[in-house]
Amino acid sequence: MPQAVIISAAKTVDQTGCLQHCLDLEARIQHDGHDIDYLTIEPLSGDWHSPEAEGHFRSGCAPIEALARARELIHGGSSAVLIHGEDNIKSDYPRHERSQRMAIYGEDYPLTEAYDDLARRFIVQHSIDEAQFRSLAAQLFENHKLSYRNVLNDDFCPTLLPGEKWYQPVTSLFRGVDCANPVVDFSGRLLIVEASLADTLGVEPQERIEIRGVGINRLEGDGRDYLHQIADYDHLRLAYLDCCKQAGIEFADEFRQGKGLLEAYTCYPVVPMAFLLASGLVDVLEQIPEFLQRHSITVTGGMNLARAPWNNPALNALITMHHRLLDGEETYGMIHGNGGLGYRQGVALLAKTKV
Repeated sequence: MPQAVIISAAKTVDQTGCLQHCLDLEARIQHDGHDIDYLTIEPLSGDWHSPEAEGHFRSGCAPIEALARARELIHGGSSAVLIHGEDNIKSDYPRHERSQRMAIYGEDYPLTEAYDDLARRFIVQHSIDEAQFRSLAAQLFENHKLSYRNVLNDDFCPTLLPGEKWYQPVTSLFRGVDCANPVVDFSGRLLIVEASLADTLGVEPQERIEIRGVGINRLEGDGRDYLHQIADYDHLRLAYLDCCKQAGIEFADEFRQGKGLLEAYTCYPVVPMAFLLASGLVDVLEQIPEFLQRHSITVTGGMNLARAPWNNPALNALITMHHRLLDGEETYGMIHGNGGLGYRQGVALLAKTKV
């Protein structure tokens, strides 16, 4: 079966960064007579409730779903696939328009209320109380913050962290820093090719990252009527297991041994908590504090700090994971995507190419 490998990953955030490496490779591929299949992560301006057009993907799970499609295309004979997302949240939308477009469950059911309803279901199912939930949420954010400092290294400055007002309660269950909704301009590109084309382009094996597995699972619907099913997160567990089966490894074991990196989806504390449980990295919520003391659950600092907008956080994570695997000692990188309130779940496993 053809091997799907990532040979370039690039992004800009608020006009910082550069896409040129990816653009140059795209131009070379086309100049040599190869077609590129384009897969688009839809921006906020897309109609949330309309059917997705062919090659278009929507929701926080969209980049993982696009990655699964890219892998299918390569396995089916395509030479190259580009996943791209662009959303100028800061520049293109007045505040009132952003608010209107983000009200995906209607103005009578804002996201803050939906998150709280989901959290209360989750709390009951796991026999903890609201104080324990808030404590876990705070510890998750501290974990994200440490990852973010590590990403920035010498460029870190305290002013890059959220201001004091973001640490104040938004609802009874979460603070501003716990619920991510970054207002930035973002553009990202992920170039995937069949391994033989990478050879032709002169991309060395140590400069490629292989897509080893992508597990996707979704419920029949989203929102208030599906809270109980979402809060079970059995569909997340199945997506994780499918991803690991495709890859032929048990990621949790590799991660505990220091061979893996993780980017859990961090739009709201329930989601990374659910991932840690569904993956078997922890058995019960009470084990999370000790786990967070020993492991980073993001490579970016999470959505709260890494600041990729709307449907693009998992694309941002895929781009960052690509570079972390190229530069680091770890072999595997897992990226989680969560769509809507949680009805779509996607898990991708990237790996260094064997030399």
